[in-house]
Parts: sequence; structure tokens; C-alpha cells
Amino acid sequence: MTGTLPTAQPPALAKEAVHALLTDGTTVSLRPTTPKDLDGLNAMFAALSPESLRMRFFASGSAAGRSAAQRLCDPHPDRIALVVVAHHGQDEEIIGEGEAWRLRADADAAEVGFTVAEGHRGLGIGTLLLEHLAGAARTAGIRTFVAETLSENLAMKRVIASAGLHHSATFEHGGTVFHEIDLTEDDAYLEVVADREFAASAASLEPLFRPRAVAVVGAGRNPGGVGRAILDHLLAAGFDRPLFVVNPHADQIAGVPCAHTVDLLPDRIDLAILAVPADGLVEAAIACGRHGIRALTAVTSSVPASVRTTLKAVCRRYGMRLVGPNGLGIASFGTGISMDATFGPHTPLGGTAGIGVQSGGVGIAILDHLSRLGIGAGSFASLGDKADVSGNDLLAWWSADPATELVLLHLESFGNPRKFARYARRVARSKPVLAVAAGRSAAGSRAAASHTAAAVTPGITREALYRQAGVVATRSVAELIEAAALLRTGRLPTGRRVAVVSNAGGTGVLAADSCAEAGLTVPEFSTALRERLSALLGPAASCANPVDAGAGADAAALRGAVETVAVSGEVDAVLLLLVPTALAELPPTLAVEARTGPLPVVAVLVDQAAGVETVMGADGRFMPCYGDAETAVRALSHACDYAEWLRRPGGEVPRLPDARSQDAARLISLFLAAHPEGGWLPPDRAADLLACYGIRCARLVLAADEQTALTAADVWDGPVALKAYWPELVHKSDVGGVLLGLSGPDEVRAGWRRLHDKFGERLSGVVVQEMAADGVELLAGVDSDAIFGPLVAFGIGGTVTDLAADRAYRLAPLTGADADELVHATRAARMLAGYRGRPGGDIGQVRDVLSRLALLAAEQTCVAEAEINPLIATPDGVTAADFRIRVEPRTPTDPYLRRLR
Repeated sequence: MTGTLPTAQPPALAKEAVHALLTDGTTVSLRPTTPKDLDGLNAMFAALSPESLRMRFFASGSAAGRSAAQRLCDPHPDRIALVVVAHHGQDEEIIGEGEAWRLRADADAAEVGFTVAEGHRGLGIGTLLLEHLAGAARTAGIRTFVAETLSENLAMKRVIASAGLHHSATFEHGGTVFHEIDLTEDDAYLEVVADREFAASAASLEPLFRPRAVAVVGAGRNPGGVGRAILDHLLAAGFDRPLFVVNPHADQIAGVPCAHTVDLLPDRIDLAILAVPADGLVEAAIACGRHGIRALTAVTSSVPASVRTTLKAVCRRYGMRLVGPNGLGIASFGTGISMDATFGPHTPLGGTAGIGVQSGGVGIAILDHLSRLGIGAGSFASLGDKADVSGNDLLAWWSADPATELVLLHLESFGNPRKFARYARRVARSKPVLAVAAGRSAAGSRAAASHTAAAVTPGITREALYRQAGVVATRSVAELIEAAALLRTGRLPTGRRVAVVSNAGGTGVLAADSCAEAGLTVPEFSTALRERLSALLGPAASCANPVDAGAGADAAALRGAVETVAVSGEVDAVLLLLVPTALAELPPTLAVEARTGPLPVVAVLVDQAAGVETVMGADGRFMPCYGDAETAVRALSHACDYAEWLRRPGGEVPRLPDARSQDAARLISLFLAAHPEGGWLPPDRAADLLACYGIRCARLVLAADEQTALTAADVWDGPVALKAYWPELVHKSDVGGVLLGLSGPDEVRAGWRRLHDKFGERLSGVVVQEMAADGVELLAGVDSDAIFGPLVAFGIGGTVTDLAADRAYRLAPLTGADADELVHATRAARMLAGYRGRPGGDIGQVRDVLSRLALLAAEQTCVAEAEINPLIATPDGVTAADFRIRVEPRTPTDPYLRRLR
């Protein structure tokens, strides 16, 4: 074989091992082979049965295994070779190997093969190897794997068939099968990968949330201290599984047996709560790992970064999952378990909510609120510094847990936001996911030149992440609880039409105003509905919407009004406001008792304290009751947003067969080779990059001299624009660097000289560009965050783009539904539809450009900023009239590849 791989090993694996989970939740590591692996590979191959050797090497002798081990350990630029390693304390065992060889120097295909050790099959090792080999191959420019197997090699067939990649098989005489595997990461493949990761992550958290036995390491003999508080909470919650304490100075604490050291604990303990000083944390973790404990919760605070790093490495070495450090602890309530391993002020109520927080204080507040409302916690984790277990892991657990009915999150950081979005979207399809949008106000960490990048804040990025994932984003813990109380009822509005019913007209008017401000509508009732309400409430009542039943309306009348509007088909939700009067007794259960079918009824009791409480009807149903209309409407608006997201087609990221991804990568590589620090692409190179993804640009030439400008202008039939250019110039119009509508050589010559006279030596050249047709001026841009990935912006463009401040944002890549929602989230959609007699633009073509720009940013990770302004839309098409693209050196990573953080 000849030729070289552009990147012989995947960047993510080049320096250190990547850890991942097998199907049973155990931790393994994957890494490139080294010469030091020779003995381990020989041992694995020597232990294979003759049949396994024949399946892998088409030969049954041991020489084939020794030859393969030697080959795998010899570095070769045409080969990607990985091993899967199981850790047994300080010892390692190679339990799998995989390799991919490029077929020839100019090929984008490679032959793939792998081995799983005897006794370790059925745990997903082969699939894990295939995924990581495919990820490394994509980085190296390989698009296809081929594999030759014997027809009876069922294990290999199962791995290929279950991988989720498109594949085909050709049967040859002699019992050989040739497989061809397309390495394209489409939505179907990513969903299959997520299925595997969900199952493995949930299995790995079983020892945390369903432990067979628990040990509290560091509980004191006397009340006081975190460890003792956790022990007391476990006892108060009625934890009835084996429970132990590690304390060198006691044989028993609070009736719980003590071991003087971790080594002296009984076997089969799944979970250890570490409440020890920071300087003893690593030592305690090592002792737990040696004892076979499978999960840790570290509540130790003020843990230095160096200790956290070592603690994480210890957990990886021993295959333990870790919550914390610097957290409040964990709790789990459900069938057969009542475990409160926290040190909050109260034992929380068991219930149906999955709760994940970083801040212990926020966790205490959420637990207290949910207990008060009767919702309760099904499982709770205070992640603290998130050394290991993350929000993504928790989503996998809650997805698999049938007792979890809704999810509440307060996350201050994201290790892998794009994976979080995919995971949250999966969970939100079956149960509401709510989050506090923490960290909204922080300023960007770098100065940005383009309109798009300058406008992006952490709050905008997080909002886009939550919106696309179907997460109900709230601005405070109080708002989180208010929305959760309503969503917990399971009744979702089918639209945004609201009926307001009250026994006091003024409160109804204020509630209607709140609805309008929240984007809800209070429609005028039909004549027939008004007549039915009038017959029910009497002539003194106002039966428009809002409905004022009058101060004397009793419970039966108000209940009847609610039921009448609910079944009318004219509204999607009912807002019931009750003001106590001396004329009628109105029980707080009134909203629960009204028979409204699936429509949500949101009650406001104006004599209630602010916030939300719950009342229970005779049938055992809970109903949230709010203290003011604004709070109730805010919760209802969140329910409407979530219901709309559920109704929205999920969609897929469109495949663009005309996209020339490799040409784009080559163009960027050539620029970075000449400019190692990165920078703005010259206008002609930026146009070439956009063209690689099928985005039409107004034709241009970057002219270095006057004659070139004249020649270029003469090529196009029509007027041209001249634009000043030097690498640092971003907003050309602001400095008078744009001349439009120049016709003929005299005007072009005069324009050239005018720009030269004005800018002098700063001028690197002049862009000569054909004039685009008049149309709707739009902005389409990308800002690529190192953590969140590329964020796509869209809105009104042109020179008034900042003044208009009309932009919406979504994370790339975009599904068809994302692109459509992005367009319609701005006032630009009205302009595209045609506004006040002016022609509009082709919305379909605008969506297509957004999808293409998003794909460019998602695939070409070195693109830091990109902006098309204006993007001119007409009824006949869309043209990029002006554009800027900045690139910088970045190591590509696959956000969806299965690996632990």
C-alpha cells in the first residue's frame, strides 16, 4: 500500500486515551496502538479460539495473530489502529483492536477489520471500535469502509448491520462477503449512536440511583458535619438497603455499623458518599476503587483543579462514575428505594421529577418548592464541579426511567452542548424538560468584527440551544417552578387562544393584557358562545372575552362558564381568576372540578401569596393555582411554546449532494498554511468557499491594479460596484469604501482613482463586482463558539442591520424545520412575503442558503465567523452581495462520538 493519510490518527486520540462506556455501563478506554502494546495484543490473539482466528484472519494458526500484533504496533501513515483497554486497578487488558487501511494513495476508501477478545463479546466493543475508526477516518478524508468477511462470520455482520451506517453486501463464490460502508453521519446514524449511548449511560448510573448498598465515608460520631448530616438524611428517608459508615474511631454511628477503613467494608457496595477533606479525597477514591465500589458522590467543597483532575483519572482507572465534587449529594425515590444522600435542611418529598443542578443552593430551593407543591423528586443530583457525571448522563437516566415525568435542570456550563441538544430533544419528546437559563449576562470573551459575532452573547447561544432542543427555558428558579407546576398536569394547549373568565372585570382586563404581552391571544367569542354564556351567567354578566361573571357569581356559575368555553372549540386554554367577595363562596378547588377535557385550566387566586400553590380535587387531581395573572400567563406561555415544539416536525438535516466539502477544506488549509494565525479570507477566496456549498455570490474580481479593474468591469453586461479592500476592513460603508452603479470605463476608472486617493497605502486592492438586482436585503451569518459550535444568525440586513436589531439564532447544523423557524422568527419574513406593495423574495431559497451556510460552518470547523450582508432575495432567487469569512486554526472534533468527558 502506498500514499499517506492526511491525519494518521484522530486528533481526539492523538495524545491520550478516550474513555467510553460499554453496554453494561462499565468504562473502557480507546487509544491508538503503540509499540508497547505488542505483549497485550499477542496475549489477546493467543487466547482466541481457532474459529475466532479463522473469522478474523482467514487462517487458524497462531502465526496470524502474532503477525497482526506486530503490524498493529508498527506506526504506518496509511493505517489507523486502535485498541480497547479494560482497566483492573493498576493493570490493563487489551480486549479489542481495530484497524483501517487506505486502499490506495488517491482513494477515499479504507479496508476495516477488528477483533474482540474472548469472554468480552456482546458488550458493544466491536460497535464502539467501528464508530471511533469511522470518526478517525472522516478526519483523514476517508468516506467509505470496505470489509471482507467469511459468510459464517455472523458477529461481524451484526456489528456492521447495527452500526446505523448505510451499507451494502456482495456475496462471492467461496463463502466470502464484501461489505461497503458509507461513513456519512446522517440523522439516522446519530440517532442509533444516541440509542447506544443512552443505554450505556443509564446502565452506568444504576449504582448511583439504585445502589444495592451504600457507604458514607467520613461521617462523624457526633451530630454536625456534612457526612453525619448525609447519614442522618439516609436514615430519616427510610433507606432500607445495607448501609455502612467508614470512620476509624467508631464501631457504630447512629445504629449504623462502622468500618475503620474502606478496605474493611463488606463486598458488593455500589455507592460511596465521600465526605472527607480535599487532601484526602483522592486517597479515599483509590481505596473505593480497589474495593470494587462502582460509584462515588463527592460532597467535598473547595477542591483544587489538580485534585479534581486526579480524582477523575482515578475514577476512569477503576471504572467508577462520580457525581461532584463540591455538590449537595444525590437522592433517589421510587419502587423499592427511598434514598436521601444530601445534606439539605429537609428530607425532600419523593415524587416524579428528575432534577439536575450544579449549585447546591439552587438544588435546595428546587427540592423545597417541589416538596411543597406535592410534585416531589424521583431522582436528584447536585453535579457541583462536574468532574464526571454531566447533564447528558442524567438525561439518559431519566429517558430510561418510566417513573420520571418531568425534568428540571440548572446547568451553569456545558461540556458538549451539541450532544446535550440532541439528548434533550429525545427526552423532551416524551416528557417536559425545563431549565433555568443561567449565565445570560456574561459578555463575550473576545472582540468580534462582524455584525453577527458582535451581537452573540452567552444568553443568545443558550436560548438557541434550548429552543431547538425543546427545553422550556426560564429566567429564574421561581419561573422554573411555576412552569413545572402547570406542565406536570400533562394538559397542553393546542394553540395560543386563551379564554379569560373572572368574577371581577378589572382583573380580567389585566389578565388579557398579560396574555397579549406574552404572545397569547384573547379572541373575541362568537355570537353563539356569548349567548350560551349569557344564558348561564345572566344579563348582568359581560360575556365577551374576557368574561366578567360578576361579583355575585357562585361556584356553579363560574364552573359552568369555564366548561362552556372549554368545549366551544374557540379557545385552547382557560385562565380563571377568582376574587374573594362577600357575595359568594368560591372554593380553591373550583378550577380542578371544572370538566374541561384535555384543555388546561390555569387558576389565579388573587388572595393567594405570589407564586404558585397546588390544590387537589376530590378525584385526586392536582391543579396549580397562581397568585397573580402575570405569573399564570407566563407559565401558560411556556406550556404553549412546548406544545408548539412537540407539534413541529422533527425534520432532518438536509443532505446536500452538490456540496464540495473536500474542496472547501483544501481552500481553508491553503489559507492557513500561508497565515498560520488565521484571518479574514480575501473576498474572492470567500466567494469560492461559499460556492463550494452552492451559495450563489454576485460575481467579483479582486483587482490589484486599475487595468485589471477595467478589464473585469468590461466582462459583465451592466453596472458594477467598486469596494475598497484590505484585510482589516470589515464595514466598508462606514468609511465610504463602496461605490455603486458604475457604468463604462470612465466611471470605473474614476471610481478606482477615488478609492486610491482616499485610502492610499492601506488599500490592498479593489473588489470589482457585478451589481445585484434590487430586492429584500437580509443578513445571514455564523459565529462559531469553541464549546457550543456554530450559531447561525438571520435577520434584516443592509446598512440598517444594527438599527433594525432584528435577528434570530439557531445552532448549526439546521434541520429543514430549524431553517424555516429561523426565517419566520424575524420581521424579515414579512418583507419576504411582500410588504406594502414591494415585491418579496423566495423564502424557500432563503431557507436553502441558511441550511447551506449552517452545513459549511458545521463541517469546516476552522470557520470562526462568516457573514453575508446583504443577502439579496428576489422572487427569482437569492444572491450573496457582500460577505466576510474569518478562519482560524482549530482541531476538529466530532461532538457526537461516544466518549466520556
